[in-house]
Amino acid sequence: MLPFLENNWSSASTGHGFFKGTSVCLSSLYSAGRYDELLKLVDNAPYKLWHDRQWGVKALVAMNKKAEAIQYAEASRGRNEPGWLIAQDCEAILLSSGMFEEAYRRYAIEANQTTTNLATFRAIVKKYPNKPVEEILRDLIASTPGSEGKWFAAAKSAGLFNLAIELVTSSPTTDPRTLIRAAQDFRDENPVFAVESGLAALKWLSLGYGYEITSADVLGAYSAVMEAAPNTGMSIHQVKEKIREITSGTQPGKQFVKSILDRLFVTFRVAQLGFKFDTHIPKE
Repeated sequence: MLPFLENNWSSASTGHGFFKGTSVCLSSLYSAGRYDELLKLVDNAPYKLWHDRQWGVKALVAMNKKAEAIQYAEASRGRNEPGWLIAQDCEAILLSSGMFEEAYRRYAIEANQTTTNLATFRAIVKKYPNKPVEEILRDLIASTPGSEGKWFAAAKSAGLFNLAIELVTSSPTTDPRTLIRAAQDFRDENPVFAVESGLAALKWLSLGYGYEITSADVLGAYSAVMEAAPNTGMSIHQVKEKIREITSGTQPGKQFVKSILDRLFVTFRVAQLGFKFDTHIPKE
């Protein structure tokens, strides 16, 4: 396949068309240890495509020219090139050289992006076990300005509860249902965290955040807060005052949350008085 690829990439070729044997030819040159020939061939390519240039990086690493390999990889960046794949190769080169701090500083966040923020966090923690967990998470948070709340699950899973609450009280980007589940799950294990998570959920629900929110979501947050509150040293009166502050206002979201809770209070009061009642409470 080599003559066909050389002709396809030569300056005399007018078409520079696609040759389906490109990857096979380049990988074969690499496997055969013909590194200089491989690099020369890739340098003649009409376009800088990472799909091809990755073999040049592999060849330089095999020649123990790791610094040059990183420079070569960085020179492959472009508008349509997969930066995360380039970062992965560069990170692997630095890690193999024992340069953990530089690998982390330059490539860790870009190279380890996965399907979720939590998975990304765990991937970096696993790869850099000597790095403080909170430092890793704060670096990740700083890398996504405006979306700080999306790291709530990562902070919670790492046991960084104060940081988790810091995120969700200042950023609306955590799904309120995620906060409600956290409040329900931790009401016995960590009641302070549960109360703060539930109050944050009510806050963002009252400000209109969340998708297809129902009364069950509001009641779930409220119930979790009220069940956890007695174990925090806060009185029920104090918690209810906080909820009143959250729901006070004329915005539609606040009125929605307030109406659900008001209906709950009326139902509860009627039950205390021993009356039978319907779920529908007439306005009269």
